[in-house]
Formats: sequence, structure tokens, C-alpha cells
Amino acid sequence: MTLADELISDLSRMVAIPSVGALEEHHKDLTTSAELIAHLLTDAGCPDVQLLDGPAAPAIIAHFPAPAGMPTICFYAHHDVQPVGDPDDWVDDPWVLARHGDRLFGRGAADDKGGVACHLAMLRAFNGQPPVGVTIFVEGEEEIGSPHIDQFIEEHRQDLAADAYVILDAGNLSVGRPAFTTALRGVCDLIVEVKTLDHALHSGQFGGVVPDALTTLCRLLATLHTANGDVAVDGLTVTGHFDVDYSAQAIREEAGLLDGVEQIGSGTIADRLWAKPSLTVIGMDAVSVEQASNTLSPQARAKISLRVPPGMSAITAQQALADHCRRHVDWGAQVDIVLGSAGNPGEVDVDGPIVAAGMAAYRTAFGCQPVLIGQGGAIPLVGELHRAFPQAEFLVTGIADPDSRMHAPNESVSASDLKKTVQAQILLLNSLAELPRRSESAAETMETI
Repeated sequence: MTLADELISDLSRMVAIPSVGALEEHHKDLTTSAELIAHLLTDAGCPDVQLLDGPAAPAIIAHFPAPAGMPTICFYAHHDVQPVGDPDDWVDDPWVLARHGDRLFGRGAADDKGGVACHLAMLRAFNGQPPVGVTIFVEGEEEIGSPHIDQFIEEHRQDLAADAYVILDAGNLSVGRPAFTTALRGVCDLIVEVKTLDHALHSGQFGGVVPDALTTLCRLLATLHTANGDVAVDGLTVTGHFDVDYSAQAIREEAGLLDGVEQIGSGTIADRLWAKPSLTVIGMDAVSVEQASNTLSPQARAKISLRVPPGMSAITAQQALADHCRRHVDWGAQVDIVLGSAGNPGEVDVDGPIVAAGMAAYRTAFGCQPVLIGQGGAIPLVGELHRAFPQAEFLVTGIADPDSRMHAPNESVSASDLKKTVQAQILLLNSLAELPRRSESAAETMETI
């Protein structure tokens, strides 16, 4: 098989495993997925593959030792995926990699098993002998907010030490146009439950005097945004700005906005996507329309997801949202709040010789200059790695594009972009081997601590 054939084969085998991190019934699938990736890394010639249980698990760390004086580069991706939702919303089976033209469809194809496949293809190109030190880190908890990533990094600090980190879990500006991320929004969530009664009531007998919980909850949720769609929660700070021309027509087409539906928020589109907070009601527990009767509901609850602007603590933002919910409930209804996960935003410095080599490699592989952008989605690992290894350089990029539909039905990735990404990573390692040799690498430094 060619390297491209092996890439598709690896990705197909990984997509076939439903490694959904958020669902307990798929925990065994997470283990099966990690075992497969460990096997594929060994098959790619890696002499040291660790399959790790515990925090951020099941996770994999694999090592190719650095030749004397050569840097060590850590390549990251994650193998856990989102639930598929209603399978009928998918054109193909979500657990079978399908190809339509240049696009590869399947859950995890873009987020982020395609990233794992790119790392594997890069290693196969060197026949188990990359010219610099290489660490592969594949996480198993990213899709649930990486709640244990700080503990994992602390426990495996020496194994993860590197001169630079290539985080292949972000997105590109468009197909064929690579991007490097300079800032990422964080993410947190909570569940808010509203109670008005100790039991359900006949709406004709008590309606007009007694408030029902679902209507009360809807009124509360309506206070989260201003009339134009800006987030209305006090205490959320915005400090960044992105000088990227992102047109209203482009976002309309990429998002699939229906005719007549307006865009929300104020400021440039780039800032609304990457620098400002956003709030989404991602789930609600209430009586279904099919099962509805003329009844006043005693309780109702919703799960709210908040994208945290760069420069702000996710815990602080989460508490601001909780305080807002307590203050804005109407009619004296009781409010219970359960805080969920919280992943901090990240900011990425794009100076340094390894980052410069990375940009040059991507420019050659893609045939165009990479764009510096923000990222609306969270990758909590970036901030935690930066805190643990402040002297390291970071290249935060990805394989997804605006039509990848990550987390949604019919997730897909461009096959040509996968191949160009592999080429860029190969070029990066080759170029790093030509940099002046260092007296001591990051991994060697860690061994003396």
C-alpha cells in the first residue's frame, strides 16, 4: 500500500470503533480504540508505546528518542469522539468511513481520529526512524473537556517534555488554506433546574395563577442574550481582537443558515467567533410534544454551554453564568444548579524557530501562506501544557474545515487536506533536523530534574 492508502486504512479502522467519551456504555470502546492506536504505533516502528489508564485515559504516549542535539517534538490528537445523535440524520453509517469525492465521512474523521491518522502516516514515512525526537500523545477525554489533563501532565511530565508541541485538533480557514491558531476560547457548562410545584397540576384548574416550571425556565433562558444576540451575562470579559476578514456571506454559507435567519451578536465576525463569549442551550429535559397534556409542569431543566473568551478563567466564567441564573429566575421559583466541566481558554505565541519552520512547511505543502486565526472551540490541553512547559513552542493547527460538521451528523474531512497535513509534518521534521544542534534537548533537561 502507498502511504496515502495506509492513512485511509488507519482512519477507517479507528472510525469503526464508537469511542464516545461521554457515554458510559462506550467505555470499553474507548479502551478498544486506545489498544488499536497503540498497535498501529508499534506497527509504524515506534520502539516505546505506553497504553495508560487513569486520568485523561485511556491515553497513549509513544516515543522515538531524539538523536544527540536534536529537538523533541510532541504531536497531539485525541481518539474520543462525540455521540452520533440520531443515526437517521446521517447519510452513511457514522461508524463506517465513507468517501464521497474528496471528503471522508464518519464520526471522528475530522475530530480527531483524522489527526491521529496523520501522525501515524508521518511516522510511517520515516520507517520508524524520524530525524528528530518524536513523542505522540493521544488523549481519551478531550470531548468531555479534559477534566483530568492537569493531573495527567503532572504524572507524566517527563514523558511529555518537548521543545515544541504540534496540536492537531483545531481547524483551517477553508479547504486548502491552512491556519495556525493564536487563541482559543475555553468551555464550561452547567445544568439549571427550575421548580415551581411539588406535583403536576391541571392547567385549566390552576393556570393563570400558578406558574409552571417550563415557562419559568424559558423566561430565564431568554435573559442569557440581548435582543441582538450578544451574551448578557455580567462578568464575562473580552480582551482580544482578530484582524481577519471573515465575510457575512461566507459564514452564512458555511453554517447553512436558512433563508431569512439573521446572524446574531455585534462586532466583526472573527471576534464573535474567536474573541467573545457565546452561550448555547444544548439540552433540555421537559415533556415531549408527543406526550404533552394540559398540565402545569412542576420542574424543568436545561444544560447550558458557555464558550469562554481568551484571557479569562473558565471557573470564573462558569460562576458568573450560575450567578446570572440565580438572579434572573422569575416568580420566586426555586433554582438548583449543577456545575459541569470547565476548560480554560488558551493563548498561543507564534514566535520562535520551530514555529517558523512549521509555517514554512505548511506553506510548501499547501502551496499558500498559512493564516493566523482564533479558534472558537476549546482545547484545554494547550493552556495546561503551556503552564507546565513555558519555554516550549506551540503550533496549534488542524485538519477540519468549515464544512466538517464536527460534533454534528455527517462529520467529514477533506482527504486532500489530510495528505497535505502529513506532507507538512514530514517537511517540518526534516527541516528541524537541519537546524543548529542544541547542547541539550527538553527531554534531556527533564531527565536531570
